[in-house]
Amino acid sequence: MAISSREKKNIIFYVTASAVVGLATYLFLRFWGNHTGAHPFEGLLRIPWLILLSLVVYLGIRVVNALLFDFAFRVRRGYEAPTLVRNIFTLIVFAILFVLIFNRVYFEVNIGALFTTSAIFGVIIGLALQDTLGNFFSGISLHADRPFQVGDVIALGPQKITGVVEGITWRAIKLRTFGNNIALVSNSVAAKEAIEVFPRGNLNARLVYFSTLYTDSPAKTIHIVREAVREAENVSPKIAPVVRIRTLGESSIEWEVKYWPEDYAKYNDTDALVRERIWYAFRRANITFAFPTRTLHVERKAAAPAAIGPQREIIERLSAVDIFAPLSAEETAKLAAAAVRHVFAHGELVIRAGDRGSSMFVVHNGRVQVQVTDGGRPRSVAVLGEGAFFGEMALFTGEPRAANVVALEETEVLEIGHAAMKHLFDTNPDLAESISYTSAERRAGLEASSQEASQVRKDESAGLLASIKRFFGLK
Repeated sequence: MAISSREKKNIIFYVTASAVVGLATYLFLRFWGNHTGAHPFEGLLRIPWLILLSLVVYLGIRVVNALLFDFAFRVRRGYEAPTLVRNIFTLIVFAILFVLIFNRVYFEVNIGALFTTSAIFGVIIGLALQDTLGNFFSGISLHADRPFQVGDVIALGPQKITGVVEGITWRAIKLRTFGNNIALVSNSVAAKEAIEVFPRGNLNARLVYFSTLYTDSPAKTIHIVREAVREAENVSPKIAPVVRIRTLGESSIEWEVKYWPEDYAKYNDTDALVRERIWYAFRRANITFAFPTRTLHVERKAAAPAAIGPQREIIERLSAVDIFAPLSAEETAKLAAAAVRHVFAHGELVIRAGDRGSSMFVVHNGRVQVQVTDGGRPRSVAVLGEGAFFGEMALFTGEPRAANVVALEETEVLEIGHAAMKHLFDTNPDLAESISYTSAERRAGLEASSQEASQVRKDESAGLLASIKRFFGLK
């Protein structure tokens, strides 16, 4: 087994220290301790033998150290043994074996007297090396708790120094910062401070922030950003990125995207890549990043209330609704002018079963799901797409809502209110009868035979017409 230059220095140090300690111990006990009366220089002839045995013991300890920590420890734990643990093992074993060798070579020396006298010097040295010993024992504590390993990313110290752990010595923790610098944080400081650990091989989340204009659709933004980040390099495919609104700011919607990097040590580059992907995705989707703005609105008295939204689109949508087929083009235009547009996000409740209302809705864009309660749980009974309508009975008769209606995606609906329909009925009373017949025909359209369906239409139409007249106060 080849011996490195560092190990050669350690060998020289231990052998020299052994010789000096052995000589000093012998001279001390020979001239001031109890001795056998032999010539004082007889013990000097044993020093080479002591050095030789110490050297053999040290080399044996190095072999055991290599077998135990380089092979067995790595196979069992899967990572390299900490340097501090190896040094402590070597120091303790060498100290014990050196005492045994010394007692064997100088068998006439009283070891107990040496330990008694050295205790006094130990106290003095301990007081002089408080900081050094504090770092040493703090390092032992960190190895015992094992809050992190070599290769983990940690943030510690009052300045929150962040980097990859490269080693833990008896004095300090060695960090490779993301500026490719080496930072040494003393063990005593690390033992007192909170340490944030990002374990190697663990999926540690990251947050990237951005902002958009209030005019951009939140549902569209979430979809665009999630798909852009999902395909970025170093983003784990195991967990889908999460895009959510942080807050509604003064001049923008503040967002955050949460993703999980596969290698946390590369988070700076991955954060930059995520921002780049978001920029390109926004450019393709015509979504605009927000910047601080102030908008001043000057109110002027208008001659007539402005129509809501593109009037032509609304007129075309209402013209295609069969329940409004009896309306003339002029009446449809008036109804479109009074319609109110609402946008609902995925999962939002448009209407709730049991609530009272006096309006109906037409799906302008998107889809909704009609749900009824079955056994305490919601059950889907229908999915309505663009051009479909719901809630008409509440508009015409004031009945409570019969079911829940939930948006399946970002959905825009047109709300037709009681006031708009009453205005049409007042100007054209015959509309009530036409609409009641059309609505009854729609509700009875699933009957088995045409004769039964015809009779049901007549009964339904008569009852519905009476309810409409009563609700709208028509004669």
